[in-house]
Amino acid sequence: MAAQLSEAVALLGDLVAFPTVSELSNLDMIAYLAHRLEDAGARVDIFHDEIGHKANLFATIGPEVDGGIVLSGHSDVVPVKDQDWASDPFQMIEQNGLLYGRGTCDMKGFIASAVAMAPIFAERIGSRPVHFAFTYDEEVGCLGGQALVKSLQEKGLRPAVAVIGEPTSMRIIEGHKGCYEYTTRFTGLAGHGSAPDRGVNAVEYAVRYVNRLLELKDALRARAPGDSRFDPPWTTINTGSLKGGVAHNVIAGHAEVEWEMRPVQTEDAEFVKADLRDYCENNLLPAMRAICPDAGIVTETIGEVEGLIPADANEARDILMELTGASTAELVAFGTEAGLLQGSGMSAVVCGPGSIEQAHKPDEFVSIDQLQQCLDMLGRLGDKLAA
Repeated sequence: MAAQLSEAVALLGDLVAFPTVSELSNLDMIAYLAHRLEDAGARVDIFHDEIGHKANLFATIGPEVDGGIVLSGHSDVVPVKDQDWASDPFQMIEQNGLLYGRGTCDMKGFIASAVAMAPIFAERIGSRPVHFAFTYDEEVGCLGGQALVKSLQEKGLRPAVAVIGEPTSMRIIEGHKGCYEYTTRFTGLAGHGSAPDRGVNAVEYAVRYVNRLLELKDALRARAPGDSRFDPPWTTINTGSLKGGVAHNVIAGHAEVEWEMRPVQTEDAEFVKADLRDYCENNLLPAMRAICPDAGIVTETIGEVEGLIPADANEARDILMELTGASTAELVAFGTEAGLLQGSGMSAVVCGPGSIEQAHKPDEFVSIDQLQQCLDMLGRLGDKLAA
């Protein structure tokens, strides 16, 4: 695997150089990956979003039959703004066996490893195909993953197994929480700060909303299932940002709260949404509209991605255990696209190089040793599919 490791490292450097922050296009990176996979003999489909600004890639090596194995990764990365990097985040560097750069860990390291192995798969694949699925906008609501599932359904493609290569230090993950993301916007009535009773301060009502989120955050601890294997075992809520207002002496006319929850069970999500709906309709809105009838609170759903549900029968888990020699599978709190693929009928696990502890941070890195472990696992997959 020495040649594949060298190829994977070089390929990873190329991928890091594409600044695929979620707010930017990923088309150049997708075109690059398509070219590399086509050169290896893969059949490639590219599915653009509605405005043609981004795209998913789905490629196949092997026969056009149901029951294939999907190697899945997202092409987008989180922003580097306001992070203190020791080097250019979009120029990969190696130091002491570590590869630094935005996306090296989350999760271009897995993509590079999978694509580096494509020529090996092309030589070995027998009756069961291997698919490559690379998506957009996972970091902002798994938008590309949702679109990909629809595209596969429309084309009648039915893979059976999915390996999502998020950074798990090559541990096998068979379950994770869902990830529900929202933006709640408050419209009040601006005015002079010296007369607060004549306006509706959107920031103040947003603060009350956040306080309700904090109360729900505490209430969810008591709802943790007794047999929950998650850490923490309860559904969590996080307030990501609160924005609003224009100046010290102006009543804030607008505000917004970005927040998320990660349910361990769907009933918790319904509990939170019902409570907030009741709180807004019966407490906040009447007080706001007593002064300004046009005041409002609107919540936009950015994404509601179901979790990966641990299953007694899981071919993906069984295959990965065979390939890695692991005897156990674990659960994690962070979310992935695995639940989407599971929901479309595939068995799914999460397993990839690098540690989630490095994701989203400055000086993100993946170790060369982790890439080697990933390549070894994929090599054994090639052997299995050739048997």
